[in-house]
Amino acid sequence: MSTIDTALFDQALAGDDCWVRTANGSRRPLPTRRWLGASDAVVDRLADSALICCCDGPTIDLGCGPGRLVAGLVRRGVIALGVDISPMAVAVSRFRGAPALRRDLFGPLPGSGRWAYAILADGNLGIGADPVRMLANAGSLLARDGIVVVEFAAPGTGMVTDTIRLETRTVVGEWFPWARVGIELADPIAAAAGLRVLTTANVSGRYIAWLHHSAPAAGSTVGQR
Repeated sequence: MSTIDTALFDQALAGDDCWVRTANGSRRPLPTRRWLGASDAVVDRLADSALICCCDGPTIDLGCGPGRLVAGLVRRGVIALGVDISPMAVAVSRFRGAPALRRDLFGPLPGSGRWAYAILADGNLGIGADPVRMLANAGSLLARDGIVVVEFAAPGTGMVTDTIRLETRTVVGEWFPWARVGIELADPIAAAAGLRVLTTANVSGRYIAWLHHSAPAAGSTVGQR
């Protein structure tokens, strides 16, 4: 499966306060409220809208969490599927009407080679601390003219590989590897994974790139297939 402590992640989705601790001792809250779609912040609404606005064909959300993006797509009538290793995330996704499967993102996934879009949001590019592998895996799920929608970290972040763990008020999880990649590295990271950047956007301080794995047709734009 994955390196993340799913038991603590499930507790966080159930309402427990949870933090991410890095190996250097720093700690930040796990943003479960935003992942559950409960945030009223304009920045979150705008960025979430940007992540899915161009998805007009079958879409797979890799590391879907509690399914807010998949639910948004389903409401628009788009065929969509979320994939996550967390039992609670999958249960919450299904409860809100978002189809989801509990699977390892690097294992066999349904519809491989036939998805029009694959989404990597909320830092999921960093799963396993191997962004190139993560992107290549996402690309392998796509149809020939498919697009990977990826959320990167802020410019200037560079490539940061770290060891992190989840903590609640009473429980400390195991350490696992993670990575953060600044949007300035979108081109080389994409190229290493056999993809190319179509365009990027800064949506209220969140950074999104649209990646393609075949030569673009003349005059093509993001969202056209």
